[in-house]
Amino acid sequence: MCRHLAWLGAPRSLAALLLEPEHGLLRQSWQPRRQRHGTVNADGWGVGWWSPAHAEPARWRSPRPLWAEASLLSVAPHVASTCVLAAVRSATEGMPADETACAPFARGRWLLSHNGRVDRAVLPAAAWPAAESVCDSAVLASWLLEDPLDLAGRVRTLGAADPDARLNVLLADGDRLLATTWGDTLSVLATPEGVVLASEPYDDDPRWSDVPDRVLVTVTPDGVALEPLELP
Repeated sequence: MCRHLAWLGAPRSLAALLLEPEHGLLRQSWQPRRQRHGTVNADGWGVGWWSPAHAEPARWRSPRPLWAEASLLSVAPHVASTCVLAAVRSATEGMPADETACAPFARGRWLLSHNGRVDRAVLPAAAWPAAESVCDSAVLASWLLEDPLDLAGRVRTLGAADPDARLNVLLADGDRLLATTWGDTLSVLATPEGVVLASEPYDDDPRWSDVPDRVLVTVTPDGVALEPLELP
C-alpha cells in the first residue's frame, strides 16, 4: 500500500535517493512499477535521517503528495546522511490521512516504515497508547518499536494471527537496516558506496536483486544477510 526505501553507506543526499533516480520515490508516488495493491501513493510522504550531532534522527513528514512539496525540492540537495529511511503512502481505506499517519514512525534512535496492511484487532492493546496515529501502520509500528531486534519474531506472530496481513517492514537506527518481506516486494542494491533496500528498484541498474517472500534482511557495514521467516 506504500513504497519505501532505506540507505546505509557513504553520505548521500535526499535528492539523490528520493528525487533524482528515474523511478525513485518521486516517480513512484504517481507511477509505481511493481505495486500490487493500489495504483498511486499520493496520501503523504515522509523521510528521516541521522546526523553525527544528534542521537535521534530528524523527520520530515507531510500528508500531501510528494510531487507537491516544492520546499523538499529545494532542501533535498543540501541534506546528506549515511542513513536515510523514506516512504510515500497509499492510505488503507478508512484510515486517517494526516501527517501523523505517514511513515517513518519513530522511537528513540529507530525509524520504521510499513508497506502493507494488518488487522488492528490482532495488535496488542498495549501498543495503542504510544502509537502516533490510529492507522494500522502506526499501531503496528508502536508495537514493533518496543523491541526492534525482535522484528522477525513479532512479524511471525502477526502473520499467524492475521493470515491476510502484508507485513513488509523497514527499520533503521542510523547504523543498520532491518527489513521483512511478507506479502509484497522488496529489492536490494549493494554497491561499493552502500546498500539500498527499496519496495522496487529506482533505476535499471543490473545489480538490483529481488528478495524472496518471507525473509528477514539485515544490513550492516559488513554486508547484507538474509534469513528465512517461518510461521511459529
